[in-house]
Amino acid sequence: MTPRRWLLTCGLLLAITGAALAGAAAGGSAVYWAVRERLSAPAQPVAQAPQASAPDTSQSGQNTQVDVNTAVEAAVAKVGPAVVTVVNHLPPRQAVDSFGSPTGPAESPAASGSGVIISGDGYLLTNHHVVEGAQSLEVIFRDGQTVSARLIGTDRFADIAVLKVDAPVPGVAELGNSDVLNPGEAVIAIGSPLGDFKNTVTVGVVSATGRSLDTGSDYTMEDLIQTDAAINRGNSGGPLVNLAGQVIGINTLVVRGNGNSLDQAEGLGFAIASNTVKAVSDQLIAKGFVSRPYLGISWGLITPDVAQANGLPVEWGVYVREVGSDSPAAEAGLRPGDILTEIDGKPLDGAHPFINTLLGFSVGQEVQVKAMRNGQIVTLNVRLGERPHEG
Repeated sequence: MTPRRWLLTCGLLLAITGAALAGAAAGGSAVYWAVRERLSAPAQPVAQAPQASAPDTSQSGQNTQVDVNTAVEAAVAKVGPAVVTVVNHLPPRQAVDSFGSPTGPAESPAASGSGVIISGDGYLLTNHHVVEGAQSLEVIFRDGQTVSARLIGTDRFADIAVLKVDAPVPGVAELGNSDVLNPGEAVIAIGSPLGDFKNTVTVGVVSATGRSLDTGSDYTMEDLIQTDAAINRGNSGGPLVNLAGQVIGINTLVVRGNGNSLDQAEGLGFAIASNTVKAVSDQLIAKGFVSRPYLGISWGLITPDVAQANGLPVEWGVYVREVGSDSPAAEAGLRPGDILTEIDGKPLDGAHPFINTLLGFSVGQEVQVKAMRNGQIVTLNVRLGERPHEG
C-alpha cells in the first residue's frame, strides 16, 4: 500500500468513528431530554374502566343487554325487595289412630312457597299449587315483616295465582318479554327454598324455551322455560330474572328423574314464561278467573293400552262418560258413549292432549267435533262455552 493510500484509509476510518460517536451522543441526548420532559410534566389521571350503569328498562316488555360481570348484583338489588315468602295455612287436620279415634288436638298444617310483587298497590304472583286448598294466606317480606294476603284468583292450567296485600310493599318487579329469550342467556332464580332460606339467589342460564311437560292430570303445561339455575322445594312461585332485572318467568317445578335410581338428573328447572303469566294474571286481576273454553262433559282418556284392554275401535281419543245438561256438548248432540277423536281437524292423541287442544280455542268459538258412535264417525258443530271458574 502506498503512503498516500494509507493516509486516505486512516482518514476515512476516523471520519466514520466520529460520525458514530456523534450519532450516539445525539440519540442519548434526545432520550435524556424526552425522559426529563416526561418526568417534569404534570401527572395525568389513570383511565378507569367504565362502571356498569343501571339498565334502561323504561320501555316495558323489552329486554336490555348489559354487562354480565356486574349485572347479577344489580338485578338482584332491583328485584330482591319484591320477592316474598308465601305461607299457606291449610284447614285443621285431625290425627287419628288405626281405629279412627282422635289421638290429640287438631293440627293446622302450613305449606310455603315464594312470590313476587308486581304492582305498588299490592298485587303479587305465585303458583296455583302454592295456595291450593288454603284456609288463609300470609306473606313474609324480605325484612321479615309478616302480613295477611287474600287470594284474588287462580288458574290451575297455567299454575298461576294472584294474591293481594293491603300493606305498603317494599318493592315492585317488572315483567319482561319472554318471547325474546335465547338459550344460553344468563338468568337468576330468587325464592325461599324449604321455606327457611328466604330470598336465596341462584344463577344459571336459559337451557331451552318452549318446553312442554305432562302434569299427570290429563293436560300438559306448555311454553315453559327450562333453566339450570337451582330451583328447590319452596322456590315455587318465585321469579326467574334476566340480567336487566326483569321477571321473565315464574318458577314452577323441577324434574329430578323418572323414578329409576340410575336415571336421576340435576339442573332441570322450569318456569312459566312471563308473557303467559301476564296474560293470565291480567284476567285474574280483572275478574278473578281466566276465561277458558268449555265443552261440558265428564270424560276418560283412551290410550293404546286402554283401547286394547277394552276392545275399543280407536287407539287414541276421549270417552264421553256424561254430558252436562244445557252444556255446549248437549246442545251440539254429543251423547254418553261417544268417543271424541278430533276437534277442528286436530287429532286427540299423545301429542295433542284433550284439555290443551280445547284451550287452544276461544270462548264462543264454533268448532267441528268428530266422534266415533256405534262404529261410525259423526261430525258435530259445537259452540264452546265458558268454563265455570274454580273457587
